[in-house]
Amino acid sequence: MHPFSYTRVSDANAATARVAGHAGARFIAGGTNLIDLMKDDVEQPALLVDINALPYGSIEQTPASLQIGALARMSDVADHAAVKSAAPAVSEALLLSASAQLRNAASIGGNLMQRTRCAYFRDVANACNKRAPGDGCAALGGVNRLHAVLGGSSHCICTHASDLAVALVALDAVVRTHGPQGERRIALADFYRLPGATPQRETALAPGELIVRVDVPRANAAVNSHYLKVRDRASYEFALVSVAAGLDVAGGIVRDARLALGGVAPIPWRARKAERSLIGSPPSQAAFARAARIALDGARGRGENDFKIALAQRTVVRALEQVSA
Repeated sequence: MHPFSYTRVSDANAATARVAGHAGARFIAGGTNLIDLMKDDVEQPALLVDINALPYGSIEQTPASLQIGALARMSDVADHAAVKSAAPAVSEALLLSASAQLRNAASIGGNLMQRTRCAYFRDVANACNKRAPGDGCAALGGVNRLHAVLGGSSHCICTHASDLAVALVALDAVVRTHGPQGERRIALADFYRLPGATPQRETALAPGELIVRVDVPRANAAVNSHYLKVRDRASYEFALVSVAAGLDVAGGIVRDARLALGGVAPIPWRARKAERSLIGSPPSQAAFARAARIALDGARGRGENDFKIALAQRTVVRALEQVSA
């Protein structure tokens, strides 16, 4: 680990100014991802700005939305009664993340900002365009069982690590930010960037911009939602494939559908065409199978990860079956 400076702040303007004015500065809250990356020499910040004293830890419910502070801890959000009732997929995604100890320390904002667990990204001895632009992508011709089948490019085929982000993308969550230029609202579906030719640019955040809250709009499809995670072992493991699904069914017809996939793309993958295919139809096995095929349209395996395509389709069907029940 390289030497670094550390400071605590209690004012949002001071926090964003410190990070925006220092190219080597990073925000830190729980630090459960950043410290690991510093130990591996993947991240080498010259300054850590501790934001835990900022007033962004609340969890509140309004008539329009569920509002989750960026500094709320994952365990607190997962166990909150309002979250369980208004957006059960969010609670389930959090409970299936990491370990209980990590959930007690990790913040919501930090979870959304966590970086890929691609082994080539985390090992500085290997080529990685995300870590070192122009270096190449060792995963393309390497061990890629855990890598993307959707949304990748010739520069990067990593997968996004967050379970929470998949659920939030499915439920049309909006990120509230504070930065040197003021406040912003960013739909989480627009927050993450596909790798394209610039995989090192991962989010829509500007330098010094800080996530302060996540808003989840109230909706019947959010109330009737579920997060399903398929992994190699039952706990403390990242997803091979995951699905966040939500349905609003009235009179035997699907009025609203939400579907997002994890473990298959460099970003949480919203399957909007598959959602549209469900609306106006009865919630049937045939409709779910059709939606699953549409959700994986264009998927491309790299050999070792070919199995993810069929696995993802089966997981979509199973998740939809569970919310329709």
